Amino acid sequence: MKNYKITLMLLLGTLMIGCATNPFTGKKTMALVGNNELFTSSFQQYGEFIKENKVVTGTADAQLVNKVGEKIKKAAETYLKANGYSNYLKDYKWEYKLVQDKAANAWCMPGGKIVVYTGILPITKTESGLATVMGHEVAHALANHGQQRMSANVVQQLGAAGLSAATANSSAQTQELAMAAYGGGSNLIGVLPFSRKHETEADDIGLLLMAIAGYNPSDAVSFWERMAKQGGSSQPEFLSTHPSNTTRINNLKEQIPIVKRDAAKYKMK
Repeated sequence: MKNYKITLMLLLGTLMIGCATNPFTGKKTMALVGNNELFTSSFQQYGEFIKENKVVTGTADAQLVNKVGEKIKKAAETYLKANGYSNYLKDYKWEYKLVQDKAANAWCMPGGKIVVYTGILPITKTESGLATVMGHEVAHALANHGQQRMSANVVQQLGAAGLSAATANSSAQTQELAMAAYGGGSNLIGVLPFSRKHETEADDIGLLLMAIAGYNPSDAVSFWERMAKQGGSSQPEFLSTHPSNTTRINNLKEQIPIVKRDAAKYKMK
């Protein structure tokens, strides 16, 4: 019991100390892993990925990825500067790469390393469609979702350690059942909703960024409707890390008038 109490105190202390403010929502978020550590690892992994994959250069598509990336970056800088976060991006090292891959995917690593796969271009179709995707992915990085996921893993591990200490005097079967229940429960009521929240936040922030960059946010709905037609997992939403296509599209439709109003406050130089 003593070890359990110590673990609980460490968990509470860690949560109280490791917090940061999301400049786009104004909410406190977990930040148990510093950006210095996170960015160093991110840049290293990105460098290895670029070496191991075929980067497309010199084509119209590659130039479009760079163009949209620069506009989304400037939109982020404009927003952050206007809201008192001028130094927020000081450690970012932006890059925009088009990579030859059939997967309909794109991502942005912590620190601004962006990759778009050629497989998603038939779905983006237009520049604003590409801005939807890149705005969404950049939003994950700007909102420090990678940092939050790593922090959540730390908390989950501390919780498991606390449970292990609390059941130390129980039978091996009881300990095994308790850990299995904790693992499934913490994923279902913690990790999965946490990931879905991140996706919705990235949708909202990305929508604002593309609007500030001069794109029509209504085009985001068209992109996600095209994406929905690609099919995919039929897994129930509550068991998924992503919201359903219907949930996502409905949320975007609600956000469009808000985003248009808010984006009008910002003028990019």
